[in-house]
Amino acid sequence: MEKDIIVSAKPSYAPERSSPLQSYFLFSYLVEIKNNSNQTITLISRHWHIKDGSGVSEDIFGPGVVGKTPTIKPNGIFSYTSFCPLKTPIGSMEGSYIMVNEKGEEFSVKIPAFRLIASQVLN
Repeated sequence: MEKDIIVSAKPSYAPERSSPLQSYFLFSYLVEIKNNSNQTITLISRHWHIKDGSGVSEDIFGPGVVGKTPTIKPNGIFSYTSFCPLKTPIGSMEGSYIMVNEKGEEFSVKIPAFRLIASQVLN
């Protein structure tokens, strides 16, 4: 069933909410979860592995996403935006969601890795 759930993420740097001189770089990311299965699923928990440009990593575990445990119908899409602060202008995120199908079976869905890059690094 995992292969029927497609997760994509689109990050962006938030310069207006960052303070580079204080080593504070804020990124937002839009996540889209597409349910290509023939069952309704519910996202019950998340795990993020976040790494900054210095190689410092952090693992975040928690229930749901943005205060919700969304239910996604067959061929449905759930999207949300969240934020990630880093101490460096570059980093990466990847992780997984724990989902449960309508039969009560839990399964893990991979969140593909994506890079966080402050716009001034590209200039």
